[in-house]
Amino acid sequence: MSDTIEKIQCLIIGSGPAGYTAAIYAARANMNPVLYQGTQPGGQLTTTNEVENWPGNPEGITGPQMMIGIEEQAKRFGTDVRDGWATKVDFSGPIHKVWINDTKEIHCETVIISTGATAKYLGLPSEQHYLKMGGGVSACAVCDGFFYRNQEVVIVGAGDSACEEAHYLSKLCKKVTMLVRSEKFRASKIMEARVRATENITILMNHDTVEILGDEQVVTGVKAKNKTTDEIFDIPATGFFVAIGHQPNTSIFKDYITLDETGYIVNTPGSSKTNVEGVFVAGDAADHVYRQAITAAGTGCMAALDAERYLAAKGH
Repeated sequence: MSDTIEKIQCLIIGSGPAGYTAAIYAARANMNPVLYQGTQPGGQLTTTNEVENWPGNPEGITGPQMMIGIEEQAKRFGTDVRDGWATKVDFSGPIHKVWINDTKEIHCETVIISTGATAKYLGLPSEQHYLKMGGGVSACAVCDGFFYRNQEVVIVGAGDSACEEAHYLSKLCKKVTMLVRSEKFRASKIMEARVRATENITILMNHDTVEILGDEQVVTGVKAKNKTTDEIFDIPATGFFVAIGHQPNTSIFKDYITLDETGYIVNTPGSSKTNVEGVFVAGDAADHVYRQAITAAGTGCMAALDAERYLAAKGH
């Protein structure tokens, strides 16, 4: 065995609310957790300017601030937080092997996967600009809809979650314009019927998003194209919501861990256990339903407790 192999009790892969909450619990249970931050330290929340639904912050808090606080809390109890990301795993034997940055090999007694998911965007330069500015582009209506009360917004998407988010926004916003890129919804009939029956939702079928308009700081409208007539026109809006799905960051686990058809990790219901003993999952890598910081944190706690019980049963 090479000298470069490191042996650890608990490896946490990913640094969003799920990973850091798992780290807090694991560290307090004397599991000496090592956490690798991954390609986006702090996770999706670092792209969110305002977080107003995290309990205990009555005035609200910014996403980056919140993640710095949770990271400091994990470190306070002894978590070893490191730069780098997992590039390969081998869960075929009793020892869980993980490679970091293609070079460092770690042998772990337990692994907590909290690699999250990445929202899919259209990829337009203007969309990415306002996403970075925090001025009107979002991939989470439940997180950000509150900021657009009594305003006009646009949402793009055709699936169940797009319909759900459009319906959610319709209760807060004056007007919701829904851009559907094809001639029919991908959503279930009941979800489609719900948005069609909502008075302040305007549905534009067979329409593309051309550009997000704004004053460089905040969004003021959306340029859309009618694909049937080729007409290009502007829709006034202060918010642009992208609801075309998420991609779970799970591809390196696919040879060992059971994934569903869209790539989310399948956990044992009511627990954080995966199909591999000693490997647990927390947060958005397994959750395509709720996708909130608080639910991710809750499953991070579950994963650490499950890992602790697993080690205890093995005599640790």
